[in-house]
Amino acid sequence: MQAFHSNWTRPFFIRNPHMEYRIEPFELLTTALSALEWRRENGSIRMICDTPAKRYYESLGLCFLWDDGVYPLLDTMPEDINATAFWAAGKLYALSAVPSPCVMLDTDFICWKSISNLLDGPDTAAIHREDIMPSIYPDQTAFAKTEGFPLDSFDWTVQPFNTALAYFGNDEFRRYYTDTAIRFMRCSPDADDTLTYMVFAEQRLLAMCAEKKHAHAAALSDLPALFDGAQNGYFTHIWGFKQQMRENPELYEDFCRRCAARLQKDFPEESKAIAKIAELSPFFA
Repeated sequence: MQAFHSNWTRPFFIRNPHMEYRIEPFELLTTALSALEWRRENGSIRMICDTPAKRYYESLGLCFLWDDGVYPLLDTMPEDINATAFWAAGKLYALSAVPSPCVMLDTDFICWKSISNLLDGPDTAAIHREDIMPSIYPDQTAFAKTEGFPLDSFDWTVQPFNTALAYFGNDEFRRYYTDTAIRFMRCSPDADDTLTYMVFAEQRLLAMCAEKKHAHAAALSDLPALFDGAQNGYFTHIWGFKQQMRENPELYEDFCRRCAARLQKDFPEESKAIAKIAELSPFFA
């Protein structure tokens, strides 16, 4: 199964115009685990990024993580994409370049086991459904900055998908979804909310497009199972834990040491190269 990570750095430089590009240590460690565990259990993986991201990974000596290569395809993303509101737009442009069957995988999402048995049948699948919370998934009146996009042509009662992992087995549907999501973003150049617009484009539209096209869409797990372990050890998603780590240095260090220990256990040779990175080496001591 072909998977890909993505990294679009334009949002970083908009937030930090005078800084050199960098990724936090825990993000680098989960990226390594995400890529290497995927390769061991599921297949090949590539990184689709822009040139600043590629140069950064090269400077750290991490390009070996992606056995299928590192491709700066996101250099060609249109300038009119609002990188503040659509900070994860790179994922959608990356997906538009990868034919099905493929898996779109966040760098903070780890698959510990083969998932091929879970992907037998659906046209598309994602890690879990999300509740329609008005603060995150408001009704269409919240998108007043969007012009020329047919918001009222979709079913707003369909539960969105969380796309930290998303599978696309039907190429026609993959193209329809990415074309629709990209059209929405380009119809919203003045989007003024940094959450609702992005999750609509990426997560809610996936479910809406599947419903509209009568595509077979599946959830691979659910939130209770992910939190209490009932998903049988298939997945780990770090997303909700990041802010806790940033607020608690001891928690941060403990997490990074646990990641380093798992890398040493599962990938002893690869971990030697990762441990040479100055900002990561203390966690391997």
